[in-house]
Amino acid sequence: MKVTIVIPNYNGKHFMEPCLSSLSKQTYKNFHILVVDNASSDGSIEYMEENYPDIELIKLQKNYGFSKAVNIGIQHSRTPYVILLNNDTTVDTRYVEEMVKAIEKSPKIFSVSSKMIQMYHPELIDSAGDLYTLLGWGVCRGCGRPVSNYTKYDEIFTACAGAAIYRRSVFDEIGYFDENHFAYLEDIDIGYRARIYGYYNMYCPTALVYHVGSGTSGSKYNSFKVKLAARNNLYLNYKNMPALQLILNFIPLAIGYFVKYLFFCKIGFGKDYKEGFIEGLQTAKLQKKVKFQFKHLGNYLVIEIDLIKYTFDYIKDWFSRKLFKK
Repeated sequence: MKVTIVIPNYNGKHFMEPCLSSLSKQTYKNFHILVVDNASSDGSIEYMEENYPDIELIKLQKNYGFSKAVNIGIQHSRTPYVILLNNDTTVDTRYVEEMVKAIEKSPKIFSVSSKMIQMYHPELIDSAGDLYTLLGWGVCRGCGRPVSNYTKYDEIFTACAGAAIYRRSVFDEIGYFDENHFAYLEDIDIGYRARIYGYYNMYCPTALVYHVGSGTSGSKYNSFKVKLAARNNLYLNYKNMPALQLILNFIPLAIGYFVKYLFFCKIGFGKDYKEGFIEGLQTAKLQKKVKFQFKHLGNYLVIEIDLIKYTFDYIKDWFSRKLFKK
């Protein structure tokens, strides 16, 4: 057995049948499915036990969030690779096969992100991997672009954990998903950490996943999500950037936070963003910072260059979209 597919679930009973059905049709059969349930109250557990008794199910006593659920799944697995898959997805028949091929290209690859396509608008991309910028903004690469784009296997900043494969042994070296995040930005955080240690995160355009999006939280923006993301954004930068890098990037980060605050004020979530941001400031020092090591200095320099590059790429893409709309 080479792969364990970990599916975190919280009140996603209505998603399980299409997701599991698509996995049953894979060309690659050498994998094990593990569902980690975060104390669902919608009958998910009973549904799984009745309809899928052969699929391993871990039942948690309360909703611990995405990070802890997948950590439990990863630690429970015994395979070289682990695929994390959102329950609100269906996958192409060659999905697992293409993901395994992609991560086996090099032992220095920590993760591979799939080509996620919008379930209800299959002509559009949902995600082609994640980028990160000097503004402290995580960018869902390709979101809303025609599905004909992003056809090249290439390096990204981090993988989107909604449908990505990970090299399990690397977690023992760099640590697991940060459970203090609960959910949101935890995938950028761990991908960032892997890059500090000299690993790569890649994008595989031939591994296709159809994604509903916000299947658990219920909407793209809501009070809970905005608060957590604002807090976790501060955690992410504080933990992964050494003091000198934080000082160097202070102005663009401050600008990024301020612009985000204005955006959320405009759509009615300014108070939530402010509360999450303040909580992040108050609790950031309680988070476990990545220990600076001189042997990783070259990796920090490469990361800084990429942060600059992705900032300009994002600005260029933003203007392009605005002009396209006109």
